[in-house]
Amino acid sequence: MACGGFVCSRNALCLLNIIYVMVSLLMISVAAWGKWFGLVSSFRVMAAVIAVGLFLFAVAIVGLYGALKHHQVLLFFYMLILFMVFIVQFSVSCACLAISKEQQNLLLEIGWNKSESMQKDLERTLDCCDFSEVNYNGTCEANCFNDHSCTPCSVIIQDYADDALHFVGGISLFFCFTEILVVWLAYRYRNQKDPRQNPGAFI
Repeated sequence: MACGGFVCSRNALCLLNIIYVMVSLLMISVAAWGKWFGLVSSFRVMAAVIAVGLFLFAVAIVGLYGALKHHQVLLFFYMLILFMVFIVQFSVSCACLAISKEQQNLLLEIGWNKSESMQKDLERTLDCCDFSEVNYNGTCEANCFNDHSCTPCSVIIQDYADDALHFVGGISLFFCFTEILVVWLAYRYRNQKDPRQNPGAFI
């Protein structure tokens, strides 16, 4: 069977969905590990990562089952869901790569103000206090607070934010192209005949 035929398309789809399953399990494991060891105390952050991991896992299992069984309905919904994920992910990756410093600072401040537990995590991890100006009359989780030698967290966060956004945007853009490749493979695979079946049958 030449590559590009029924068996090749099925094997390629199965391989890509197995990769998606492993990525989803890795996301869930990292989130659970971070919460277990106290690296992330924010339940919302952990729940969001686990929810994305579970969603990716479910989609990958649907795609894997549909590919193995050559199930027309499952493959159709798999293509539809993955294409919508592609649109959202492509938009987010472009936004990450194109965001300006001013927009970064605004988004970081909004995120900072939404979660007190995340503030404590960042203060403890980055050894900084408050967001834009250190208030020594308040409280802070950083070790530098006792020495009155802290810098605002916005200064440290912004040093990492630009690199992090470009990294996340690049990785996300890469996965966008794998998703559109999977959509194309699933579309082609749906319209191929199984050589093991009756040559006159569509499925």
